[in-house]
Amino acid sequence: MEPVAARVAELTGREVAETAPLGTSHDWELHRVTLADGTPLFAKAVPDRGERLSGLFRAEALGLDWLGRAPGAPVPEVVGWDADTLVLSWIEERPPSPAAAEDFGRRLAAMHLAGADSFGADWDGFIGPLPLDNTPSPSWPEFYARQRLAPFLERAADRGALTPGDVRVVEKVIGSVGDLAGDPEPPSRVHGDLWSGNVMWQGDGAVVVDPAAHGGHRETDLAMLSLFGLPHLDRVRDAYNEAAPLAAGWRDRIALHQLHPLLVHVCLFGAAYRTTAMDAARAALRA
Repeated sequence: MEPVAARVAELTGREVAETAPLGTSHDWELHRVTLADGTPLFAKAVPDRGERLSGLFRAEALGLDWLGRAPGAPVPEVVGWDADTLVLSWIEERPPSPAAAEDFGRRLAAMHLAGADSFGADWDGFIGPLPLDNTPSPSWPEFYARQRLAPFLERAADRGALTPGDVRVVEKVIGSVGDLAGDPEPPSRVHGDLWSGNVMWQGDGAVVVDPAAHGGHRETDLAMLSLFGLPHLDRVRDAYNEAAPLAAGWRDRIALHQLHPLLVHVCLFGAAYRTTAMDAARAALRA
């Protein structure tokens, strides 16, 4: 039996009929797994995780389980996991439609409104292959500045992908988050890495995958949906806004919320994202 098939069989307690590779993402492999009774599953596996990715699948499994406790949360079922493998229910994708987008907007609002005990989480996080500090905090501006912006600014600068002038601009944002964040909001139950590639469309809605789940600011998820484009985004936001009206000035804060994922991209992919990240930093300060 192939290693992935053996792992899935052990985690699910069910016989595996076949596995089919679906490519790779970062340092892990993706597979479609078919059980002996015909049930399809999705598996992520790290062939040689090493210490760098220790806790990766634990964070994802705990995050999906936590998000899924919200009524109607648009997340897949966690079937099983260990340090090297994560097994999820299979999602059969369909072309996006306006009706599916509206349903997704309402479900996303309900998930956010389920709330969190604090900003952060009770588990160490990851965004892609990079670690996240989820130490709980009572203040979103402090959490965002110290645990989202500052660590990735330091990592990007150490990599040489940002100039000293760039660093000073982002440091100014970090020092001003309290003034830029708008009126305080309670912590929301957020996905945390909600770019369009993590939205999988179905006939009647959408499912979100690969979370960096934590108690955060709900505008973060909305801002990330617009970062690289999402089909029917206006329908999603309108339905969301009907269910959970956004605070005044939310559009002016999009760049602030996009700065963290853009710094993550600078850390992962280098200076190719430098201009976009710096544009976001300057737009955040102008707002």
